[in-house]
Amino acid sequence: MSMHRRFPTNWPRRLSPTPLALALFAAVAAHAGTGADDADAVADPQQAAPQRTAAQKSSAAANNSSELATIVVTAQKKEENIQKVPIAITAFSGEDLINRKIETGGDLVTATPNVSFTKTNFAMYNFQIRGIGTQALSVTTDPAVAVSFNSSPMIRNRLFEQEYFDVSNVEVLRGPQGTLFGRNATAGVVNMIPNLPNFDGFEAWIKPEVGNYDSKRFSGMVNLPISDTLAFRAAGAWTDRSGYIENTVTGQNVDGRNLFSTRASLAWKPNDSVNASLVWEHFYEHDNRARTGKQLCHTDTGTTSVNGVATSKVDSAHLNQGCLDGSLYGDSAYGVPNGSGLPWILAASTAVGQTGANPNGTIAYAITPGTDPFQGLTQSKDLRKIATTYDPQFRAKNDIVQFNFDAEVGKGLKFVSQTLFTRDSYYSTQDYARFQSNPIFNATDNVLATLNPAVPAYNILPNGVYCDPQLGCSNRQLMVDLNTAYSKQWSQEFRLQSSYDGPFNFSVGANYLYYEINENYYAFNNIFTLLSQSYYNRSSIGSTPITCSPGQPEPVAGRGCIYIDPNPIGQLNGQGHNYFRSWNVADTRSVALFGEAYWQFTDTLKLTAGLRVTDDRKTTTPIPSQALLTTGFAGGGTVNSGYPALPDIHQSWTEPTGRLVLNWTPQTSFTDSTLVYASYSRGYKAGGTNSPGVGADPQYLYFAQRDPRYKPEFVNAFELGTKNVLAGGKLTVNAALFYNDYKNYQVSQIEDRATLNENFDAKTWGAELEVAWKPVREFQLSGALGLLGTRVGPNQYSIDPMNRTQGNPDWVLVRPWMQQASNCIAPAAIVAKLLQFTATRPSLLFGLCGKNPFNPGFGPGSPNLRFLGGVPYDPLVDAPNGGQGFAANVGGNSLPNAPHITLSISPQYTFFFDHSNLTLRADMYYQGESWARIYQDKIDRLHDWGNVNVSATWYQPESDLTVQLYVKNALNGKAITGTFLNSDDTGLTSNVFIQDPRIIGLSLRKGFY
Repeated sequence: MSMHRRFPTNWPRRLSPTPLALALFAAVAAHAGTGADDADAVADPQQAAPQRTAAQKSSAAANNSSELATIVVTAQKKEENIQKVPIAITAFSGEDLINRKIETGGDLVTATPNVSFTKTNFAMYNFQIRGIGTQALSVTTDPAVAVSFNSSPMIRNRLFEQEYFDVSNVEVLRGPQGTLFGRNATAGVVNMIPNLPNFDGFEAWIKPEVGNYDSKRFSGMVNLPISDTLAFRAAGAWTDRSGYIENTVTGQNVDGRNLFSTRASLAWKPNDSVNASLVWEHFYEHDNRARTGKQLCHTDTGTTSVNGVATSKVDSAHLNQGCLDGSLYGDSAYGVPNGSGLPWILAASTAVGQTGANPNGTIAYAITPGTDPFQGLTQSKDLRKIATTYDPQFRAKNDIVQFNFDAEVGKGLKFVSQTLFTRDSYYSTQDYARFQSNPIFNATDNVLATLNPAVPAYNILPNGVYCDPQLGCSNRQLMVDLNTAYSKQWSQEFRLQSSYDGPFNFSVGANYLYYEINENYYAFNNIFTLLSQSYYNRSSIGSTPITCSPGQPEPVAGRGCIYIDPNPIGQLNGQGHNYFRSWNVADTRSVALFGEAYWQFTDTLKLTAGLRVTDDRKTTTPIPSQALLTTGFAGGGTVNSGYPALPDIHQSWTEPTGRLVLNWTPQTSFTDSTLVYASYSRGYKAGGTNSPGVGADPQYLYFAQRDPRYKPEFVNAFELGTKNVLAGGKLTVNAALFYNDYKNYQVSQIEDRATLNENFDAKTWGAELEVAWKPVREFQLSGALGLLGTRVGPNQYSIDPMNRTQGNPDWVLVRPWMQQASNCIAPAAIVAKLLQFTATRPSLLFGLCGKNPFNPGFGPGSPNLRFLGGVPYDPLVDAPNGGQGFAANVGGNSLPNAPHITLSISPQYTFFFDHSNLTLRADMYYQGESWARIYQDKIDRLHDWGNVNVSATWYQPESDLTVQLYVKNALNGKAITGTFLNSDDTGLTSNVFIQDPRIIGLSLRKGFY
């Protein structure tokens, strides 16, 4: 099977409600009309009133009652009162989600203690519980917070991007849940449970909605009992809005959403002992959504001297890293990178970038030496404004099919089968530099190939414009990326559960999961293509470039030509070396046996013991990247086209996990019910492989060698908790203390254009409090408090790309050769020696990051030794960590995205009228300071932030009509919720992810029965 999957190109330009949605609306409208005729024919007005389902009767009763509603959860794979479950859980009914304006998974943070959420690079997200989440970047990375659809785990999903609709419950389980919910739930579980068909009668609703940002929404549901044993339910939701971000270059509002979700389900209940359900859910998005927002930067202005030796403008370009460390919140954070040191800019402005000779005899370069493409540019200080020449495009599809079956196989004994299939694909392209370049190319209209006789050079830059096959024609630097992926998953679980009347019960089962993914990340740069054509693909300076075919002979001995993909971005053949391509292919097979036993020792004392043994097997096909690589000593690589794969990497682990819980339910004089529990859990998350590195030929091009694998993650978790119902059901108070000891926590960064996932030991601890109070039927108050401490274990080290010298004045940062990727450090004394010769040999500094095709370095036998007085310098031997830099001691630092405090408070007051009621509600949230990375540089500090949602909801029970006016983020905050530090060769800019703006909306919901 080919590893290269072409993403569908026949997407509709805009989404609109599908035929299913229109049919749903028609069915509801038709039934509404029939209902009116039937009502006219019935004399008794009591019988004429519409019949509500049990769920709606319960909801209405809870609203009119002065007691809190009972919450039922499935945290132990069976339905239980949340107050009786010895697990820290926050659960939201479908009505709760609407009232709190929790529309996506990311909104769950506003009502759940010790939870944080941020979007991340590469169309991903990070949902963290108690300081732990998915900090590793790799297609083989398993989520630390397991996301489940109706209690079935999904590795790749859209539950944090699509909007909730027709949901029964969303449950957030805090702490390791590996026994019942899977091998990877080291931090917790988010379980979304959809509404399934019921047999109570016909039921339907429709809900149109409008708001600012040209927001339009429509959702609806229809439930239809087909017979006494078969029922059908269909639901759908459509959203269309304009973007939250203004692109000041194109004049477009980007980061808009245009998405549609639908779900169809069948329920079959032939008798009281058998239940079966079949669910299909589809998600579809096509819009200009942006994966990342603004990029911030403290401009590195360069150095004026090294050890007293002055630097020229070109020298300084070799010694700056683009952006420096600094707070994200000051005015200076809105700078732009010093682009003069970008490796491809340096190459195009040295001998590699020669286009011929000017008529006056001086050398003509594609880019003038020392050019900074961003010089003089300024950024808007508005986090919702960017300036790029390329607007984003985003497309995604996701399908879920689930079949659940359970049957009583004996008195008090149930057999359960859960089958799940998912497939997911997406396509996302955007400008990966959030700054529009100045015009930088030098026109070649009058450039000569030879002076005597005067022979015109090939006009590769007419009028200073270069035409790139992927990016089009421009006189500026263009930098665009493309992320595509296709994945699928199949899982099967069998369980045998008891519900005996006696003191002993159990749940045992087996689980199998298969997952495969094929993901590509491309980075396009018109200067890559220019260098391929101008330097590699012609036999002499100024000559006409050849059209290089795969396997083309070298035009010059030792300098192979580069195959340039001639196709536009949407139709790539994927074989070009004129762009960067990270191609990631992997699969996972997992088998597990698990079981839990429950002993009720006395009326008040119960013991739960669970054990799971998981066998994980992962296979990765490493396919090295090939940007600007070709054959020969000047090419630095082994092929001029295509992406040869290395031998597969096979990894396997067999690990036990489990939990032990003792819970006590004493009878007290001051509570209606009390649960006290103490638990120990052992969690495990499999290891994996980093994305493949550069496909260099080591005899010509130096790279630091790294183990492509990273280790599995383990946790020992201890928890003490209590759950209480007081004041006759008017008050619930739940609290928990926890301590987690992690081994090999997985954290990622970018090195050499590849992910580098490292392992760190860490500890987390904290406390949680959740309170709900309803003293009278009109008023209700709920709140949640999370306190959290995290710490990396002592004396653990990692290289910080933002600070490779760690402040050591005897070493300086140096930019690499264009085929290399990461910055290096070199002794200041050696750099000072070389600066004395760079006026005539500007390429000397390239060799300090190791040998490359343009500079053999300064090792023994190198012709460059004369510049160092004959004393060799080899970064592999003479520099810390092979020249990568000094490792920072991160021991004692906090974990990323782990705020010390989270707090939510939600007051609600209802005015009851004769036939309706009006509810005023506010949801207030506060999140404390945190760090974006483990290094705790200034740039990593994330300030505290808050959010306020308010709503007014009018409800008329008799007609089941609801009108809601709401405001989300009422204070219009622009908090930075997370950041991602980009790689060395893009200037160490920081992508920031921010709150959505103030959203004002009006919705109307009408039910039909």
